[in-house]
Amino acid sequence: MRVEFKKAIIPDEIRKLRAFDKKVFPKADLFSTNEWKEYESHWMTVDGVAVGCCAFLRNVDFQDDLRDDELNPPMPGSLYISTTGILPDWRGMGLGKLLKSWEIAYAKHSGFNRIVTNARSRNTTMIAINKEFGFKVLRTTPAYYSGPPDATTVMELEL
Repeated sequence: MRVEFKKAIIPDEIRKLRAFDKKVFPKADLFSTNEWKEYESHWMTVDGVAVGCCAFLRNVDFQDDLRDDELNPPMPGSLYISTTGILPDWRGMGLGKLLKSWEIAYAKHSGFNRIVTNARSRNTTMIAINKEFGFKVLRTTPAYYSGPPDATTVMELEL
């Protein structure tokens, strides 16, 4: 099994990113075309097949769950992981942990001193993976998600 990580080409691969998103997340959580344009996205491929994806915002904190304007303010040295996903048929093989490990290595190699991310509170698998890699829970914000309704768990890893 050959695993590779490659940066998505924006805007050329936005359709592919959106199609991937639909296979992984609930409809209410899907990113718009404009959101995908904002993110630095990366594919995880296994033997040439895109099975995972992640997306970042550089030098920002995650606070749109706390702010009325739903913005994430600048924070030099902080990498916000806005999404991490593995296709359903590829789950349970350790690929989520491999992708999380790559995200952390990427952040360290790129000079970040902090990673922040969030997940649906019912996404216990992702929260457990984050904790396994040393992420700490900063807060849980009720009613952040809709369709289905759920809280968000915000986590941080200091590098």
